[in-house]
Amino acid sequence: MYTSKFYPLPLKTFEVLAANHDMHCVSIYLPLYKSGKEQNEHLAQETLKNCIKNVHKTLQEYQLSDAEIITYLKPIEKLIFNAELWRNSADGLAIFLDKNGLQYYALPIKFEAKTHVASSFYLTPLFPLFQDDEMYFLLELSQDYVKLYEASKYGLTNLHIKDLAPDTLEKAVGFDFKQKMLQFRSGKAAFNAGSFHGHGEGIDDEQKEIITFFRAIDKAVNKSIKNNKAPLVIASTNNVFNTYKQINTYPNLYGENCKGDPEFINKTKLHEVSFKLIKPYFSATKKQQLTKFQELYHTPKISYQLNEIIPAAISGKIETLFVEKDLDEFGVFNKENGKLTLGSEKEIQNSSLINLAAVQTFLNQGKVYVLNHDEMPVKGRLLNAVFRY
Repeated sequence: MYTSKFYPLPLKTFEVLAANHDMHCVSIYLPLYKSGKEQNEHLAQETLKNCIKNVHKTLQEYQLSDAEIITYLKPIEKLIFNAELWRNSADGLAIFLDKNGLQYYALPIKFEAKTHVASSFYLTPLFPLFQDDEMYFLLELSQDYVKLYEASKYGLTNLHIKDLAPDTLEKAVGFDFKQKMLQFRSGKAAFNAGSFHGHGEGIDDEQKEIITFFRAIDKAVNKSIKNNKAPLVIASTNNVFNTYKQINTYPNLYGENCKGDPEFINKTKLHEVSFKLIKPYFSATKKQQLTKFQELYHTPKISYQLNEIIPAAISGKIETLFVEKDLDEFGVFNKENGKLTLGSEKEIQNSSLINLAAVQTFLNQGKVYVLNHDEMPVKGRLLNAVFRY
């Protein structure tokens, strides 16, 4: 089982799941109950048993024998007796089974119980993990302390920038620097911590050394960060931040810093403060996309028609897709002739068109937002799309 508060589900894992295609891809979602009473009553295990019964019934429609179904679902059955799994502090469990075996993920989403059998995995419930692109980078910065993290609302992961750059000013400019500055300060007023401006030979030298140090850090940051669209937040004193942003070349440096010396801030608290600081950025991005849909409403750049959205998602034409939560539409899309056939319910020969559109949009670098009914731009339509062209 994969479970992590830092990477609830890596993008690479999502891509592997999305690439799986088989006759009997089983997807199961269920809540993991946390309270003592619910755990004592084994509610999650009972929910899984019911899900297995539903899947068994569905696989019978595929003309599989009961013996074949029991053998196929045995890896999922074994989970019922996995005591460690049910003591997990995650909110929900996602289970995927195909001919290659079983994968399951304890995740920070309280799923509604759901089963799905089709030629590919049902991944739409996972999109809140990636929604709003709520990933950012956090750089802790002072003269003698540097760390770079990949961050999200779930936690921080150290990117080990020290492998690419000096993590202290002394390492950047030489170990004789400290002694040189001590000699300078012994004859003049002590340097005001965090202040990098002034006049005089010693202060000017220190300013140059700090700029050299920060340029080395800036170079390492750009080398470490692959996705230069995500914002970079600096945790530092105001004076350090004001100096660093003058030499920064990262294209999306956030305009405010987490104030204070990061070396002495508890990491849990730092994560909490940094995400609170950056949260308006992500909220604004979502709002901008909703506004853009309304502004383009009477143009060919938007659509709420399935027969337009499905091929657009597959071809990579969609910039932003809004999906109504907990609703679905089933059918078959023929890629060769572009024909879309709708079905009133899930059947053996069809699959979720909502899942198809969402997954393909996401894999083609589009944004996917799963919204409540009252948030959807066009009410009563399960998909609303903004096209790139």
